[in-house]
Amino acid sequence: MHLDRATIILICVGFYMLTCIAIGLWAMRRTKSSRDFFMAGRDLGIVVTGVAVFSSMMSGFGFVGGPGLVYGLGMSSVWMVVAAPIGYCLTFFLLGKRLRLMGELCDSVSLPDVVAARYNSEACRLLTALAIVLGVMGYLGAQILAMATVLRGIVSNHPAIGEVSLEMCVTVSVAVLVFYCVTGGIIASVYTDLIQGLMMVVAAILVFATAVHSFGGGVHGVVETIQADDSEAILPWGTLGIVGSLSWFFLFAIGNVGQPHVVTKLMMNKKITDARYILFFSVIGYLLSALLWVSIGLVMRAHVLNGSYPPLENSDQAAPQFLQAFAHPVLAGLVFAGLFSAIMSTADAFLNIGAAAIVHDIPKALRGHSLRRELLWARTVTVILAIVAAMFALYLNDLVALLGAFGWGTFAAALVPTIAIGFNWKRATAPAAIAAILSSLLINFVIRVSGITLPHGLQVGAVSLLVSLLLFFGISFYSRPAELDPDIEAVMEM
Repeated sequence: MHLDRATIILICVGFYMLTCIAIGLWAMRRTKSSRDFFMAGRDLGIVVTGVAVFSSMMSGFGFVGGPGLVYGLGMSSVWMVVAAPIGYCLTFFLLGKRLRLMGELCDSVSLPDVVAARYNSEACRLLTALAIVLGVMGYLGAQILAMATVLRGIVSNHPAIGEVSLEMCVTVSVAVLVFYCVTGGIIASVYTDLIQGLMMVVAAILVFATAVHSFGGGVHGVVETIQADDSEAILPWGTLGIVGSLSWFFLFAIGNVGQPHVVTKLMMNKKITDARYILFFSVIGYLLSALLWVSIGLVMRAHVLNGSYPPLENSDQAAPQFLQAFAHPVLAGLVFAGLFSAIMSTADAFLNIGAAAIVHDIPKALRGHSLRRELLWARTVTVILAIVAAMFALYLNDLVALLGAFGWGTFAAALVPTIAIGFNWKRATAPAAIAAILSSLLINFVIRVSGITLPHGLQVGAVSLLVSLLLFFGISFYSRPAELDPDIEAVMEM
């Protein structure tokens, strides 16, 4: 890599890091209470909320893990991209109005707040908070690992700096992330989402054009090259196969409704009637940004196969290596800056909901009230969570996409029945919600820790989601229905 090219990319990333610090300091002036820190004062507009919703998904998982999956497995992970817009529609249809109303009715600052109000159960609050904390570890670890992987690729390719360790890049990444999150809370996250989302939509279109034109023969040449090596990789099911691909589709279409970093943003918009417009911005933004996910993975695989680029050490390097080798340095710098922005804002969202669970919900479930000086404790716990998640990512040493899928599956199986079904079905009961959450945590973590590999590429999260849904419906039908609070019942009838 020429010095000028490497320097341009590094300057763009450095400028973004300074921007993050500035956004954090600006947001700190607007963060006066725990409500501001966790819920942005419920004062967000249509565009800010809409872009924040899709940006929460297109993070390190989408911009590093996504191309990596396409590079390694072919078209299999495209089923995630197809499923996501369906998941957005389900999320807004099932929760867009009710979650916002319940949040305001209960004067909540977290998702477990409204779960406790819906089921009139502190046990449900506790288990929901526990599921969020455990799921955050996997997904937040993916964000930190993605950020460190990209930073390492950028710095190590600069002739004046040379090779740096992944541990060093994790340390730098966490330091910037902690400052940004502790000062600004969720306000910093959503406004960074706005900048990042708009920037990445434009960049994804430009990267798609660059990817196609970087390979001789364009799309046709890419398809022919991959097909000659492994015909299954370019077919609809990819190398994972039909069972694995459809389990991803099921997990990402249905599981979207249980992602707390997405659904909590539905509690922050200013007007309830804005939901339909927010959905439009979210779906269009996601689909355009996903062009980067698919194009880089396929084109980079074709370059490696025909010998125009050396084999990658691991598939997570597909996006960083492509941008540094084939994209214009200004475009590469823009995408890297946007990528850091995506990771930073999504990591902030996870740290935010994780801190809320630990500081607000778990103490409230166990002691009847949250911690005193909640804002101070929220900032302290944010630092601790970031450090623990960084160790989690380094210890597991997993690919970014697999860490993200693990966190996604944990959230989906625990919260889809509890929230998506429970907030729309009066017959749902607290014992059913408790059983659904416990089963999801048990299946995800036991299979994960034991290292069991399911046959035919079947995803653990899809299995745990199916089991938790069956338990939720079965127990709700066979347990005595609880009497709902009149205000909660009125919201569910709307």
